Amino acid sequence: MSEIAAELARVKGAFAQPTLTLLHQRQAPVVITIFRAAFGRNNRPIPTARLHTQVEEHLAEIRQAGETDLPTGSGRDICQRWMRGQWLVRSLDERGDEVYTLTSHAQQALELVKNLARDRATLSEHRITTILSTVRRFNSEANPDRSARVSLLNDEIARLKSERDRLVDGAEMISATEDYMSEGFTELLSLISALPSDFARVEERFATIRGEILAAFRAEDRPAGDVIDDYLARADALMTATHEGRAFEGAFALLRDDALVTQLREDLTALLEHPLSEGILGEGDRSELRGTVKLVRDGLDRVLAQRSRVTATLKEYIVSHDAARDRELEQTLRQVESELMGWMAITGPRATHDVALLPGRAGLDHLRERFYDPADDVLPDPIEAADPAAAPSLSLSELMAQGGPQLASLRQRLDDALHDLLPAGSLGELFDGLEPSLRRPVEIFGLLHLAADRAWTSDDVTEQFAAVRPDGSRRTFAVPRTPLPDPDLPREESRR
Repeated sequence: MSEIAAELARVKGAFAQPTLTLLHQRQAPVVITIFRAAFGRNNRPIPTARLHTQVEEHLAEIRQAGETDLPTGSGRDICQRWMRGQWLVRSLDERGDEVYTLTSHAQQALELVKNLARDRATLSEHRITTILSTVRRFNSEANPDRSARVSLLNDEIARLKSERDRLVDGAEMISATEDYMSEGFTELLSLISALPSDFARVEERFATIRGEILAAFRAEDRPAGDVIDDYLARADALMTATHEGRAFEGAFALLRDDALVTQLREDLTALLEHPLSEGILGEGDRSELRGTVKLVRDGLDRVLAQRSRVTATLKEYIVSHDAARDRELEQTLRQVESELMGWMAITGPRATHDVALLPGRAGLDHLRERFYDPADDVLPDPIEAADPAAAPSLSLSELMAQGGPQLASLRQRLDDALHDLLPAGSLGELFDGLEPSLRRPVEIFGLLHLAADRAWTSDDVTEQFAAVRPDGSRRTFAVPRTPLPDPDLPREESRR
């Protein structure tokens, strides 16, 4: 595949993602507006009935504003379509009530629209300074050269010490410009707005694992221990081998450090109290920055709750599992549940299916009864170890007589027969002319194997193979007749 074709395949794969399918549809502005109005930036769960009502009310208000291209149907029908588009997900909250939440794909779409709607400078002093400081810090932490890393740290210490001494000596403080502050707040808000979708991806990954575990338990095609081991391995890999998992672990480590959380709050408060922030930030942006710590905590709580649901699924199965799980009734109920889930996945919300309340009564003319017999549970006699000295001695020739066909010898005899002046007419005639050691019953299979390798075909009639067993007894077998090719004919010679 050429480079441009591979790039086209990657672009098509990106456009097939639910994020771009949401933004690419005609009604995307209306859908994004409803999502932002209903869920806010924290993606708070909304009860299903309440969201159905909110969708209908929002559409009515938008219709009154003059918009004509709107989704059709009731709020329930519209939410069902959004679920099929992988923009909404329906689950149970802690109290067992059904709620809707936005998927990570929908949150990415909201984040992209929000960034495009925000005024953003393409180039600024703050942008260049941020890039320089990030590259410098990254190099100081990742440089494999010890002396180079020490030199970088010494330069940074000297720079900070010089700035501190300058301020202590009463030098003039250089105030940040309004453009610098505006660009800084824009980048900070962009980073914070990406957090909900990151947490949602980890939450969705755990939900996927939970569904696969339930399906594995219902299928019962693997032992329960294997299913649990697989979950533990996948959960560990999710936290260590994926970008979302590592980000989650980093955020979790941050919130466990009270000093870092306190420092984050103090830094955000100082930025919000800056004299220039009043003219740069709106009330919505200020509220978003104030709720950064709560935003991270809520995302962590949802991920931990989803992981707890997976653990609870495992615990419930282990505790409720009993030795009689393989009974016919339980297997039937599990099969019915599995079939019902498959049926619900491909039908609409109002589809019905008539099911008899009770199955038909089975008619039996006679049911055999057998009472318990304690003798059935008596253990067999222990196996006694045989004395190796009492084992019969066998020679190599005796062992070979009990083995498989002697293909090397048979191949040589077959080649010799094809070069004779009067070759045998079939495999049966050749077999009858062999010595007794090559006329064992198993040698018949050897000859047929060699004939198949040479693409020789058999006739519809059979011929007799008089075999001689190693003990001298004889046995005659009826085998489909396989004629030997005539070596004097070129066609037959080419087939051989």
